[in-house]
Amino acid sequence: MNKILTFYLLKNFLKTFLLVTLIFFCFGTILNLFEEIEFFKNLNTHSFMPLILTSFYMPSMIIKGLPFIIFISSLWYMVKIKNSKDLLTLKVYGFSNIKILLVFSLTSFLLGWMILLVANPITSSMSKYYEKTKSIYSKDIDHLITFNRNGLWIKENVNDHYRIITADKTRNNSLSNVLIFHFDKKSELIEKISAKKANIRDFNWKLNQVQIFKINDGILKKINLENYEITSIYNLDKIENLYKNFDTLSFLDLVFNFKKLQNNGYNFTFLNQSLHTMLSLPFFLFMMSALASIFSISSLIRSNNFKLIALGLVTCVLTFYFKDLSLALGQTDRVPIILAIWSPIFILTLFTFIGIFQINEK
Repeated sequence: MNKILTFYLLKNFLKTFLLVTLIFFCFGTILNLFEEIEFFKNLNTHSFMPLILTSFYMPSMIIKGLPFIIFISSLWYMVKIKNSKDLLTLKVYGFSNIKILLVFSLTSFLLGWMILLVANPITSSMSKYYEKTKSIYSKDIDHLITFNRNGLWIKENVNDHYRIITADKTRNNSLSNVLIFHFDKKSELIEKISAKKANIRDFNWKLNQVQIFKINDGILKKINLENYEITSIYNLDKIENLYKNFDTLSFLDLVFNFKKLQNNGYNFTFLNQSLHTMLSLPFFLFMMSALASIFSISSLIRSNNFKLIALGLVTCVLTFYFKDLSLALGQTDRVPIILAIWSPIFILTLFTFIGIFQINEK
């Protein structure tokens, strides 16, 4: 009988979870669709492009909002079985408050790992497609920059001409093996600058061991300089921020290709933050589901449903506010980034244990 009741709980809980996810997906699709339509309204593309890009964008947003979705799903289902007296029936058949809590929390925990291992690689590929497609149509110069197996590539407009910059990698505020090509409006080469190293901490790039090749009246001239400066619209922070897109990296990529990503120019702190943020997801889901169960089980009175829902929403807002605040402290080096990511989990765990002791007495 216990197996049948457990299956009944899991089946209906997952139905509620899928329903809440669908509601969030539809709501998010409508909001993002307006943004994409605004983006493409003056561009020559087919009318379905905003809808296509929105469908590729939303799955990663759903994963970001999973803790909130799990909390709402758990709270909604617990209120439902409480109002239908199913909760009392479960207790008659030997289901304790803690057992009911563990059924939902462990399901959320396993769901988190399934999403990381199965869904996340797919959503990261969808996010890459989204970013790549938006960069093609975007008129924003910030999108004309990329990392690939050949290193860093930048294209930027400079007064009446443009330049293309290529370099091996970023390390200690610098680029190595830098090549800078200046072209006129007719895409004819004006000059080529070669530098062994370039400090790009500021917008005034400081080049070392420089060779400048200029073409004047069909004659190639070579100038050797120990130091040289150019002004760019990019500096190190701006370049790294362009690639701090958490959604385009999958959990499996971070686990198996961490060093490779770092060698390709990704910042170690950002990669470490992304990895631990993903690792914390199943534990975050466990705690949010446990908190929702505690709130629901703590009172069996129907009249308290409104207070319960209001308390749940306030808890969600405070949890996400504290999570963002903690992450901001980690990103500004006021606390270690790993501690900043996991501290909300530890605090939720403390509140959960306090709640478990209370409901265990009922």
